[in-house]
Amino acid sequence: QVQLVESGGGLVQAGGSLRLSCAGSGRTFSLYAMGWFRQAPGKEREFVAAITWSGGRTYYADSVKGRFTISRDNAKNTVYLQMISPKPEDTAVYYCAATTRIRVTRRESYDYWGQGTQVTASS
Repeated sequence: QVQLVESGGGLVQAGGSLRLSCAGSGRTFSLYAMGWFRQAPGKEREFVAAITWSGGRTYYADSVKGRFTISRDNAKNTVYLQMISPKPEDTAVYYCAATTRIRVTRRESYDYWGQGTQVTASS
């Protein structure tokens, strides 16, 4: 089992950047693929990015490709989401999640979730 805690959310203006962090507990953190999802008011939770357990492969939603970067540091049990020039439509609560399944872009694949961190991007 792994517990996840996100941090780093806040208000970011046009042209700015923000880095979200997700700290995981437990010695088995490095065995999990990790994902970031987001949920805007009135919308379903959607996939943003994912990274394999080794960090060797990354996956992105088309809407964030080229602007967001996911990475991980297994020595620190932490996964990151670097957001460059977020747009107002990126405003949402961002969640990190952990899975041992291979379909890492699917919300249903994830067993463990953090509590979320709010990101507000202004124009």
